[in-house]
Amino acid sequence: MTTTHIDGVSVTTKANVYFDGKCVSHGITFADGTKKSVGVILPATLTFNTGAPEIMEGVAGSCEYKLAGSDTWVKSGAGESFSIPGNSSFEIRVDDAYHYICHFG
Repeated sequence: MTTTHIDGVSVTTKANVYFDGKCVSHGITFADGTKKSVGVILPATLTFNTGAPEIMEGVAGSCEYKLAGSDTWVKSGAGESFSIPGNSSFEIRVDDAYHYICHFG
C-alpha cells in the first residue's frame, strides 16, 4: 500500500537539500511528536548515514538499495518499503525520480 495523503501534520516549509540537490525532503511532525520526512531522490547513487532506525516507504518510482555490510542490491518501488538499522548506512541508486516517506525510529 502506498501512502498518498497525510492528515494532521505540521510541515517544515524550508526544504532539506542534500547531495547538490539530488535529494530534497521536507520534515513533517505529527500531533504526538512523531517525525517523518517526505521527499524525492533524483537520478544518482548516494550514501546515507542513519542515527535512528529508518523505514523508507516508496511512494512513486523505484530505487535499488544496499545496506551497510551487504554486497547485494535490492530493488524497491512504490508501495514497498525497506528498513535500515540505526547508526548504520545504506547506498541507494535511482534511475528515475524516487518519491519516498522516511519513517524515523
